[in-house]
Amino acid sequence: MNGGLNRILLSTMGVAFAAFWALPFIYSVWTAFHDEKYSANFQLGAPWTFENFIKAWQAAPFSLYFANTMILITIVLVANLILCTLVAYAFVRYKFRWAGFLFALIMVQLLISPEILIVENYLTLSRVGLTDTIIGIALPYLTSAFGIFLLRQTFLTVPKSLDEAAQIEGAGAWRVLWNVYVPLAWPVYLAYSLVSISFHWNNFLWPLIVTNSPEVRPLTVGLSVFATVDSGVEWSLVNAATLMTTAPLIIAFIIFQRQFVANFMRAGIK
Repeated sequence: MNGGLNRILLSTMGVAFAAFWALPFIYSVWTAFHDEKYSANFQLGAPWTFENFIKAWQAAPFSLYFANTMILITIVLVANLILCTLVAYAFVRYKFRWAGFLFALIMVQLLISPEILIVENYLTLSRVGLTDTIIGIALPYLTSAFGIFLLRQTFLTVPKSLDEAAQIEGAGAWRVLWNVYVPLAWPVYLAYSLVSISFHWNNFLWPLIVTNSPEVRPLTVGLSVFATVDSGVEWSLVNAATLMTTAPLIIAFIIFQRQFVANFMRAGIK
């Protein structure tokens, strides 16, 4: 009896917390699909409209912002997958001096907040002339200590017999990596890719500091500039633009939520 009551209480609390968490999103959806006069006046019979999305799209170069964000994410993700794979593979397959110490140095990076390095990173980009460029935004994120750690732990679970069998068949180091290690780590690659895409899609502070022109702004910075107007904030347009910029992530998560949770849990268990 007590167990059933506890489950009911926990379920009720979970629903209440979920509803409370969803209130800002519900408000954003309401204002995005209604006229500005209904942004603080909730009337169930208020007419729905797509006009806010059309006005927001025409008021700022969101197509350019989307393109910049896709280019940025592609550069970062491809570089991460390649570099993290090579580093993790080197730590697992080769025994060399100071390997443990070097891996510990990589792990120390997980304890350092990226915001601490913003000033130094900006000064470095200024010296090489890469400020206000997409490459400049991506450069500090081309490799990841977390990605190296995750792939190293995954590669350690690959049976040594598979590696030795591939070598007996005449496979070199590159072929062993591509045909043995990478296929077995596919769920981890997928989980890491989803997390990386989500992070860099929403990253704001570093792109805001590095970029000055709309030609290289990603979505987060472009949305911030769009919402900052001298004549006052029109919440219907701002929330319509916000939904446009977050819609790809929301739709992707709804479609792939089961695969995302399963692969991420599998990656974590390894």
